[in-house]
Amino acid sequence: MHTTVVQTVDPVLDRMRAIGRGLGPHDGVARFNRVYLRVTELVAAELSAGAFHDPDFVARLDRVFAGLYFDAVAADEMGRAPGHAWRPLFEARDARAVCPLQHVLAGMNAHIGHDLPLAVIETCAERGLTPGPAVHADYLRVNDLLARAEAEVRREVEPWLLRLATRDLEAVKHIVGTFGVARARDLAWCAVEALWPQRGTPLFDASADLLARTVETTGRLLVTPVLPPVFADEPSR
Repeated sequence: MHTTVVQTVDPVLDRMRAIGRGLGPHDGVARFNRVYLRVTELVAAELSAGAFHDPDFVARLDRVFAGLYFDAVAADEMGRAPGHAWRPLFEARDARAVCPLQHVLAGMNAHIGHDLPLAVIETCAERGLTPGPAVHADYLRVNDLLARAEAEVRREVEPWLLRLATRDLEAVKHIVGTFGVARARDLAWCAVEALWPQRGTPLFDASADLLARTVETTGRLLVTPVLPPVFADEPSR
């Protein structure tokens, strides 16, 4: 079982590492990618440890979920705009007045708020499952790992944030305080429950588009420029 799981998740890890190698340390997408790589490494470890109710479902969900992020990266590499949910991060990736944590949270907002519901629905439909209690339990476990990574980044960035003037610090704290993995996770599951009955109908595409645009609005708030120019030496993460 260990070997099968590792082979299933390894292509995702390889792709994330390749993306990271092609980006500068201060690139906003690179900042998110480093955190997402950490989360995927944690998922792989938990899969190998047998921590999930349905490891095959989680391994497949991991690949479908990551694929939506890879689609956004590929669109950008080809000179096209990524989907609405991802546009705030990609458009603000080089903004030095946006702090590292803002970039990370903008990526999490897009990936959890938009991509995760669609990935759960696609994986459930593919495997003949419904998004019931067993799926929800594994869903919560995956999101616990996302929350763990978010907390790690917040701890790493906090000493640097304390160097800011009080007004700038309060502005950053206000913005990053508007997003939390637990809240995003719960809203994403509500989206799963709302979208699931709409599968195969014209309403599904319209609802998914509305979700993407709603997540985009939150993302634009998360990347509001707040840092003074003197903080050009910000940490890479």
